[in-house]
Amino acid sequence: MTFDTDFKKALKLLPEQEKDKLILRLLKHDLQLANKLRFELLDTDSVLDKREQIKNRVIMLMKKATTRYYSAGYLLMEVREISGEINEHVSLTNDKFGEISLNCLMLRQLLEQNSARISAESYEKAYTICIYIVSRIFKILMLLQKQHEDLHLEVEEDIKALGLLIGKNHYLMKTAIHNSLDVNWLIQFEIPKNITDIYKELRENGFLK
Repeated sequence: MTFDTDFKKALKLLPEQEKDKLILRLLKHDLQLANKLRFELLDTDSVLDKREQIKNRVIMLMKKATTRYYSAGYLLMEVREISGEINEHVSLTNDKFGEISLNCLMLRQLLEQNSARISAESYEKAYTICIYIVSRIFKILMLLQKQHEDLHLEVEEDIKALGLLIGKNHYLMKTAIHNSLDVNWLIQFEIPKNITDIYKELRENGFLK
């Protein structure tokens, strides 16, 4: 939504007290924006502090999800909740690199602790979590491609580890091959420069679903 010049001018002319009342009223209807402003204006924790906090939470929540594992479908529900907390952190702090590193952590923890269980189920039951993981890998690679190369080194180990973990899971390899995710991109840490174009073309042709 865009605001015309006259409307902006009129807002600027409002008395400060009226502006304050309007801001508070609007923030009640947008808790995400309210939390973001609270972080920017009042929070004494840095973005790195917040990232470390959510990192510890991801590890704790994944352990819980593993302990109460029932099926690949239920595990995916728990993973989506963890992903939601990562998204909330990114929205709050604008932590673009944290979005990459935390998603790497989540997937690595997921596979290190649950790969064998996923493989023990039928492919039909495991497919939804497999396609989720493959799609999330694409997202990570696209986000990483936008970061400065100096930052790539900080997640190289995680990316390579994810490639090896996928390679050891026949369901994930089957899903990756069918959806044109070359695991060698991860293992050799060679991300195609046109990874976003590859992703868009795959989606347009009905893959990654």
